[in-house]
Amino acid sequence: MAYLTNLYDTSRCTACRGCQIACKNWNQLPAVIKPFRGNYQTHDDTNGDTYTIVRMIETEDPVDGVIWNFLKYQCMHCSEPACMKVCPRGAYSKTSWGATIHDPDKCIGCQYCTYACPFEIPKYRKREDKIAKCTLCADRVEEGLQPACAATCAPGALMFGDRDELLQYAEDRVKHLRANGFPRATIYGKLELGGLNKLYVLTDTPDKFGLPVDPKVPGQIPFWQDWIQPYLGWLIPIALAGSAVSFVTTRILANKHGEHDEGGHE
Repeated sequence: MAYLTNLYDTSRCTACRGCQIACKNWNQLPAVIKPFRGNYQTHDDTNGDTYTIVRMIETEDPVDGVIWNFLKYQCMHCSEPACMKVCPRGAYSKTSWGATIHDPDKCIGCQYCTYACPFEIPKYRKREDKIAKCTLCADRVEEGLQPACAATCAPGALMFGDRDELLQYAEDRVKHLRANGFPRATIYGKLELGGLNKLYVLTDTPDKFGLPVDPKVPGQIPFWQDWIQPYLGWLIPIALAGSAVSFVTTRILANKHGEHDEGGHE
């Protein structure tokens, strides 16, 4: 099956947040009320009950005045997910068409995936002591439907389909934008981390939208994957045995020291 992807065109987005509501509705997620911070953005970040947010980044240009950059933000469904590499319980998997899925039944809430993710997407859900994140509406897609966010996008900023076809659309769209007032327009997700299963058409550089320009997996992840995780079953009992030996040895030395002190006193 061909890789399917979600493409978001920032030049078409009106920040209506219909995608955010559709995601809540389809996944039956409760409302998360946040205090007003003087910005139209309703959430600072995704959380255990909010898989998708729309960022509203306001900047002031000396020539053009106030500029708004909107960005739909959610799981990137990386081709080689760091979350899947570090999970000690194998709670993550990839579908045949590219979505990164989290299995809550296997999750122990350790949050290793959150710290490993270059985008800090997997979020802890305290009431269940588990992690939660966007599924790219895998249940809908496998029934022949679009993800809820793409299905509800009124201005057509969101599209879902074959990754190669959408990548071609993105390249044509960027050429058009560069020729029409957006000289720094670019594609995000084509090459980053070996390719993301979430593509962006950006009207400016990634940093103007709060995206890492060169996202990287933390350096300790390969060490964990190659050395710690394969031998975890052995390391735990060895560590426990070492602790037991240390405890016994310490007690013996303490007793001998006490005997010497008593002898000297006599």
